[in-house]
Amino acid sequence: MAEYVLHCMAQSGHSYKVALMLNLCGADWEARWVDFFNGETRTEDFRKNLNELGEVPVLDHNGKLFTQSAVIMDYLGEVFGKFSWDNDAERREILRWTVFDNQKVSGQLGSLRFMRSLAKTGENDVTAFLDGRIRKALDILDKHFAASDFAIGAKATSADFSLCSYMYYEGEAGIDLTEYPNLTTWLERIKTLPGWDHPYNLMPGHPLPDAK
Repeated sequence: MAEYVLHCMAQSGHSYKVALMLNLCGADWEARWVDFFNGETRTEDFRKNLNELGEVPVLDHNGKLFTQSAVIMDYLGEVFGKFSWDNDAERREILRWTVFDNQKVSGQLGSLRFMRSLAKTGENDVTAFLDGRIRKALDILDKHFAASDFAIGAKATSADFSLCSYMYYEGEAGIDLTEYPNLTTWLERIKTLPGWDHPYNLMPGHPLPDAK
């Protein structure tokens, strides 16, 4: 058994944040599929033994469980001393961009992608609202990356992995990221980090059994 076991699914951008950081850190890890779409996270067993919140990712490090991607990445930064902070000011910057991601980027882009590509709800008032919200957030990021290689400056941190996670599901949210040239350059920069891989390669469960 690997030192780190990540309970996850390939379709989860929040799980991908952790999977990507584990891979980039060179961790001894393995992915264990959670059958979210058939209700596994809602079962009593999952909530009792893995995560009472009924969510992925869940990281098992030698029997110690961690949940919530931001918490897990903060922990990995401490353990590996990679993609983390050198001082208190950097730690606060990582936290600032991670909170921005959770509220304005992953929180919007993940929901929009789910509706358009997984639930296939069709266009409606909610997708229109989310589309508008995420485009404003992407504008902010595009301007930021015009002057900064990574989220907090010249080095990649967990804040970058948080921000980028849903953007590698190319086209699934129905937004053309090439409209944001500085952002797409940043995404390509992350791809050059040794150990980078696509979410569908790092985690099991894609394609879904009923996918056409």
